[in-house]
Amino acid sequence: MAEVIRMPRMSDTMEEGVIVGWLKKVGDKVEPGTVLAEVETDKAVMELESFHEGVLLHIGVESGPVKVNGVLAVIGQAGEDYKAALAAAGGDGASTSPAPQIPVQTDPAPSTTTIEAVQTTNEKTDQGRVKASPLAKSIASKAGIDINSVSGSGDHGRIIKKDVEQLIQTGGSTPKPAVASSPLTYQVAGGQDVDIPLSQMRKTIARRLSESMFTAPHFYLSCEINMDRAVEVRKLITESEGKKISFNDLVVKAVAMALRQHPVINSSWLGDKIRQNGNINVGIAVAVDEGLLVPVTRNTDMMSLSQISETVKTLAGKAKDRKLQPDEMQGNTFTVSNLGMFDIESFTAIINPPDSCIMAVGSIIQKPIVKDGQIVVGNMMKVMLSCDHRVVDGASGARFLQTFKNYLEEPVRMLA
Repeated sequence: MAEVIRMPRMSDTMEEGVIVGWLKKVGDKVEPGTVLAEVETDKAVMELESFHEGVLLHIGVESGPVKVNGVLAVIGQAGEDYKAALAAAGGDGASTSPAPQIPVQTDPAPSTTTIEAVQTTNEKTDQGRVKASPLAKSIASKAGIDINSVSGSGDHGRIIKKDVEQLIQTGGSTPKPAVASSPLTYQVAGGQDVDIPLSQMRKTIARRLSESMFTAPHFYLSCEINMDRAVEVRKLITESEGKKISFNDLVVKAVAMALRQHPVINSSWLGDKIRQNGNINVGIAVAVDEGLLVPVTRNTDMMSLSQISETVKTLAGKAKDRKLQPDEMQGNTFTVSNLGMFDIESFTAIINPPDSCIMAVGSIIQKPIVKDGQIVVGNMMKVMLSCDHRVVDGASGARFLQTFKNYLEEPVRMLA
């Protein structure tokens, strides 16, 4: 029986996916686990795998955008008449020529594919470019292998994951190539205008932040924190425990502990009700080439500083490699955005739904302060709390910041 393959929802914010390219053509045999196509979502480029065994009978859209639940392809037995199944699914039974995006069905079908997030790439398989899957390129890059030196065993000589892994196992290695410029980086000469096409990630960022900014009434609270004791404690932990704790780890820990004392800040606006979340899951904003990803640390208030440090490093690395899984970017109840490493003293951030607050963290700056009647040099850090006024009032936000500040100015309290 012919099986209709639809565009699955690969992330909680995905509304459409873009077919980057098909790795199989009509008439090819497929089996469960066969990679059919590469799909760009708002989070990453993912490999779309088959759940079915048979022959690829029909490709609905060769390339371009397809709405979630739109018809992608049909798999069945060789020579089988698939047009009835395609018509029942809302397809038109047309040939494999490029088709307009398919409308979403009334009742979205469950995902019928297994996906794997891999590093984003805008490279095509045209003449003059390397024919390789994004996953193969990612593995080769991390292993310091020049993808051009790998022999491909896939269709038409395409380099696949197995080819790179085999080269690694046999000890093959070449000097790691220089990092290529971002796909969004263009060389512009003579004042020439350049139109940059929107990626799915950038579309989603624009939509969600516009909705947040123009729907949630933002107000802002700021305070300056003396980080002298935090600097001492961080140094002590590094020297005594041999564990490198970042200032951001201390911030995340202080946020989580302060949220436990101020549950209204750990809340979400749900339209007809406000939900005070039982778990404290802090999202950490991570900058990537095409925008921003927010991996989530779960039950953050119950984690030690070293656990927070290890978790954040792992998630940030996966975010930059575009390997985060959808469940690793969901469930946040509060978000921290830190631009201190870029020498930004202070800034305001837009609330990341469904949170009711986001904290913007600036750099630690040595400046003269008054302490015990004397002018001394202090390590000062500014933070800005953006609040949704539908959920949080000024006094509630101020009390939260006061507790947060106390933890960072006396960080031993977080270790007790």
